[in-house]
Amino acid sequence: MIKRKNIIKIAIDSPAAAGAGTLAKAISKHYNLLYVDTGKAYRVLALNKIKYPKKFNLSFARKIIAKLKIKDLDDKELLSNKIGTEASIIAKKKSIRSLVHKFQINFAYNPPKKYKGSCLDGRDITYNIVPDADLKFYITANVKTRAKRRFKELKVFNKKITYSEVLKSIKNRDKRDLNRKIAPLKKTKDSLLINTTNLNKRACFLKIKKIIDRKIYN
Repeated sequence: MIKRKNIIKIAIDSPAAAGAGTLAKAISKHYNLLYVDTGKAYRVLALNKIKYPKKFNLSFARKIIAKLKIKDLDDKELLSNKIGTEASIIAKKKSIRSLVHKFQINFAYNPPKKYKGSCLDGRDITYNIVPDADLKFYITANVKTRAKRRFKELKVFNKKITYSEVLKSIKNRDKRDLNRKIAPLKKTKDSLLINTTNLNKRACFLKIKKIIDRKIYN
């Protein structure tokens, strides 16, 4: 695999709905980095598994990943609770993770030339995908705050969804992400902890920007 030299690499891990995606997008835009929401790749596979349950196997998944483009990750259909749940289930499979990792690593180390580097967020980015990242962050927030954020997000697509359903889903997701045997969610010693529970989007961005500026401009 080709690795571009002298690029900025930022790795972010977080539990579901902690605000990592919003922060990563803002960081990427500000510093001209390629943004990759790595979890969306699993959601793409989950969507295809739900649509084509009889066809879905490792060979089918491999073809999907081979054709996958960054812009495909912006599909609004991927945001549903059902797909999120299915994604966290298939993400436990070693064969599936291996496929997705190749996709993630390629964009992390070889972003298009127009970008100054890459910014990836997910569950195992800081220690499994980009262990040599220039900056590592672990973004979190308390579970009720995260559930409220996700509920607000999902309500736009599903008027019938309830907060209690979303809270239960987030708790179950945390349990799967933290306890899976392969590449579980965890905070590494060299990751900076950012708790977004009582911070708005702007405050979160400014806090992280200050840290990044200190690193890349000093």
